[in-house]
Amino acid sequence: MNGVGIVLVSHSAQVAESVAQLARALAAGGAGALVAPAGGRPDGGLGTSAELVLAAAASVDRGAGVALLADLGSAVLTVKALLEDGDLPPDSRLVDAPFLEGAVAAVVAASTGAPLEAVAVAATEAYGYRKR
Repeated sequence: MNGVGIVLVSHSAQVAESVAQLARALAAGGAGALVAPAGGRPDGGLGTSAELVLAAAASVDRGAGVALLADLGSAVLTVKALLEDGDLPPDSRLVDAPFLEGAVAAVVAASTGAPLEAVAVAATEAYGYRKR
């Protein structure tokens, strides 16, 4: 697989894994998308771990870029710091999108072979999803 990789950064390992599973399932199994959760701390507690984010990004990087979606404050700050330091794979970007809806949209787009920019746009457009 040479598509865009997606990393879901959450304060909770369970949340990150559950959102990844849901996104894969809603993208017809997500067979065409590389998705990795990066949730919680290495000891299993709540929080954000740069090490887990780096490992997740490396696991989905196939050279087409990595889209990172983060849930809250320090998860966003961790991704921003890793981007500023140049620690993430080339063509990695933090996508400003709602965590669940954005993840589903990103995985669906990536599973079709869309490039990084299109994956990011799909995830960002999830802010406009109406529930009425």
